Amino acid sequence: MADLRLTHRRVLAIALPIVLSNATVPLLGLVDTGVVGQLGQAAPIGAVGLGSVVLASVYWIFGFLRMGTSGMVAQAKGAGDVAETGAILMRALMIGLAAGLAAVLLQAPLFWAAFRLAPASGEVERLARAYLSLRIFGAPATISLYAVTGWLIATERTRGVLVLQLWMNLVNIGLDLWFVLGLGWGVRGVATATLTAEWTGLALGLWLCRAAFAGDQWRDWARVFDRLRLKLMLKLNTDIMLRTVLLQGCFTSFVFLGAGFGDRTLAANQVLMQFIEITAFALDGFAFAAESLVGQAVGARAPVVVRRAAILTGQWGAGGAVALAAVFALAGPQIIDLMATDPGVRETARAFLPWVVAAPLVGVASWMFDGIFIGATMTRPMLKAMAISVACYAVALTGLIPLWQNTGLWASLMVLNAMRGLTMAAFYPGAELRAA
Repeated sequence: MADLRLTHRRVLAIALPIVLSNATVPLLGLVDTGVVGQLGQAAPIGAVGLGSVVLASVYWIFGFLRMGTSGMVAQAKGAGDVAETGAILMRALMIGLAAGLAAVLLQAPLFWAAFRLAPASGEVERLARAYLSLRIFGAPATISLYAVTGWLIATERTRGVLVLQLWMNLVNIGLDLWFVLGLGWGVRGVATATLTAEWTGLALGLWLCRAAFAGDQWRDWARVFDRLRLKLMLKLNTDIMLRTVLLQGCFTSFVFLGAGFGDRTLAANQVLMQFIEITAFALDGFAFAAESLVGQAVGARAPVVVRRAAILTGQWGAGGAVALAAVFALAGPQIIDLMATDPGVRETARAFLPWVVAAPLVGVASWMFDGIFIGATMTRPMLKAMAISVACYAVALTGLIPLWQNTGLWASLMVLNAMRGLTMAAFYPGAELRAA
């Protein structure tokens, strides 16, 4: 059985490596944006941003592999079923590799559909296609890494997550600087650097998960393909996938609608979205701690521990949100200047900076409840809460964009995050019932 003693020290031991590793992820976006920003044009910045969003729209559909793997492995660990923790990882890796191969094979219709929806200029689309034609071959590695990360989080091997992320960041950033600034490869250089980081990251991640392959459980095919376990995995992952599709649809629509306001606004929004990514990845560190601790408590049938895990991780998440808002308010203009040299892009980004200052405070509840619900494998309530929130987001877009244009777009994004927190709060009591 898992250790159910919860303290602030234990929460931080799990969360801090995740906070550090996740907080470095947006650095890739910062470097990508900053490197192409040195070219002195808005189009390359918009192209990298648009291309990244197109791939994220595909990859995040499979985000259920990380979330589903984390929740199920944590509960198996809480119940003392070590063999099942390895079998879950094996199932998830098979799905990840198959999904990535499918993305490569279907790249033509995927990109056609994306650019039909995105009203970008001809130059931005040309550069984005060059970027995507390389990045798509990292799909099998990127999607499989979701499963690897979920397993490491659930088993409290979060230092391994930090090592993995640092490796990928260093490879990506180093090659970014070399390929773009040194060799002059432009947008293609950014794509090649990321592609290399993705595949070397998967190799390292599998080594970090070597404990899952230490016994025979990972090749116990009767267990891996057990009908009841596969049916449960399918149900949970389907709910998470649908929820992810809805969420990613919102962020994709944000970028596409912003593109309709011109290349300069598209580039400014791309710069500011790096702040949102920093927020999400930093607060997700505490949410991931909730996944592990809540999941183990549910597996051990300890509802009191579920509540304590939710409270402890929530307190740290709230503190992190306040700290991030303060940093963005004080250093935001300087960060914008580092990422873009075009005066128009800088001016536009600064005008909308207050929205990203408010984002951590508005969205912290949604991120923390995500972790709690994933640990409790409350996937159906997550889906219901997201559906309600997306409906509110759509209403906000319809009413606010005609009035305020890009300001209305940012206000609608705040509505989405606020509603996610409120709706999941209403469903929370079910998490404790799951452990009863």
